[in-house]
Amino acid sequence: MLNIGIETICFIIAKIREFQVKEQVVIPDSPNGSGDDWALQVLADHREDMTAQEVHAAIADLDPDLQAELVALMWLGRGDYGIDEWEDALADAQDAYEEHGNTASYLLVHPMAADHLEEGLIAHGYSCED
Repeated sequence: MLNIGIETICFIIAKIREFQVKEQVVIPDSPNGSGDDWALQVLADHREDMTAQEVHAAIADLDPDLQAELVALMWLGRGDYGIDEWEDALADAQDAYEEHGNTASYLLVHPMAADHLEEGLIAHGYSCED
């Protein structure tokens, strides 16, 4: 069961897609270095991007538990967890939130985040097309 409104998830999916299809946005499939420095560098180039700002604002408005749910949804859609492991995915995402805490940046730097979020929704029986 999802606690985030489907409309909110679909808005975030649409905005992530909009941001990532822009020609100047390049997200490497394989980061050059270890850690999250590469992700911060990618996003630093796009601080002024209105679409990225909309994603950050929409996610910042969510409680930490709901932000963790977004991450778990992406992991589910990516195949890291099955729907029967949803509670584990949520727990792991909550632990990751406590460690890193920047959900918008985390999602924006994953090249297939929008598709994975959408697949996670489908696994829960929802769709942005409804």
